[in-house]
Amino acid sequence: MKYTIDRFEGEFAVVELENQQFVNIPRSAIPMEAKEGDILNVQVDHEETEKRRKHIQKLMDDVWAD
Repeated sequence: MKYTIDRFEGEFAVVELENQQFVNIPRSAIPMEAKEGDILNVQVDHEETEKRRKHIQKLMDDVWAD
């Protein structure tokens, strides 16, 4: 999914989604060098997601191990 930065308002970037809706994203959630007109590419990192899922599962197993 790609977002276009339309403008900045205070602590938010107003971005246009692919469906032409506008949403506010905190400036802290986007790269510091981003500017009006830039395209943000948002995607799921499946590899990192799986690593974190396994890590959390291990933590839970350690806590509730018999």
